[in-house]
Amino acid sequence: MENILKENERIDDLELNNLKIIQRTDGFCFGIDSVLLSDFAKGIKRNNKVLDLGTGTGILGLLLCAKTNLKQITGIEVQTEIAEMAKRTIKLNNLEDKFDIINANIKELDKILKLDYYDSIVTNPPYKKANSGKINENEIKLISRHEIKADLSDFIKMSFKLLKDRGSLYMVHRTERLADIISEMRLNKIEPKRIRFVYSNSTSDSKLVLIEAVKNGKSFLKIEKPLYVYNEDGTYTDEILEIYNKK
Repeated sequence: MENILKENERIDDLELNNLKIIQRTDGFCFGIDSVLLSDFAKGIKRNNKVLDLGTGTGILGLLLCAKTNLKQITGIEVQTEIAEMAKRTIKLNNLEDKFDIINANIKELDKILKLDYYDSIVTNPPYKKANSGKINENEIKLISRHEIKADLSDFIKMSFKLLKDRGSLYMVHRTERLADIISEMRLNKIEPKRIRFVYSNSTSDSKLVLIEAVKNGKSFLKIEKPLYVYNEDGTYTDEILEIYNKK
């Protein structure tokens, strides 16, 4: 395909259903958190209409197209350059009829999209507060990692507006922000229903947490068994190999 790549870009093979993704060689690339969230959210039902808030390279949408029978997924990306790159990835994989990208700030979505419309929302939002952590990053990485364009509250408030009643929100975030996440969800009538903590190994503290919450859901929370990424010898655990489709 002509001109599919621009300067400082590469094509990576996802080793799943022949899917490929375009990423920058000098920018923010997807990590294990998006892969884990795609597995956590693979219960998305047939013919669901799905929204991906902060889609970045489009990795979540690609994986969910392969792992679920969703009808349509729309990725929202605030950075124009990254949104355009995700569109080229969709074209590369011939998914134009199933996956589309909107270049917009999530704060504006209630003026752009139908309210109370989506069956499921997935999101891997920026983890760090605007003025925390290292800030000596290029602009793309800075916006991807820090709550500059929108914060946690914005993501959850907009999810309530756009989800159908009893629709599900799937999120991956830093475990250290869990109290904030639950507080914001309950404030906005999105009830946490399922939580799974992710650990590097059996002796480490949890750094990532996976959460499923339901709009206007009743209060009942299930804590699932821990997810360990590495064995004691540093190799991937069997479950991680299964998630990566390599077992």
